[in-house]
Amino acid sequence: QVQLVESGGGLVQAGGSLRLSCAASGRTFSSYTMGWFRQAPGKEREFVATINWNGANTYYADSVKGRFTISRDNAENTLYLQMNSLKPEDTAVYYCAATGHIRRLLDERRYDYWGQGTQVTVSS
Repeated sequence: QVQLVESGGGLVQAGGSLRLSCAASGRTFSSYTMGWFRQAPGKEREFVATINWNGANTYYADSVKGRFTISRDNAENTLYLQMNSLKPEDTAVYYCAATGHIRRLLDERRYDYWGQGTQVTVSS
């Protein structure tokens, strides 16, 4: 089992950057595939990015590809999401999630553990 706590959200102007962190408790963080999802007001939660256990493989939603970078530090039990060139449409609550699965990782139902979320607001 793993507990997840996100941080790093806030208010930023369009074109700016933020780095989200997700601190994981437990000694098995490195065994999980990790993901970031987001939920904008009035919309369903959507996939943002995923990273495999050792960071060698990543995958991004088309809407963030080239602007966001997912990474992890297994020694520090921490997942990151570097967000650059932010747009107003990136405004959402961002969640980190952990899964023991290695397929169909764009589906939030494949993830077993979730953080409480952190708000990101991008002003125009």
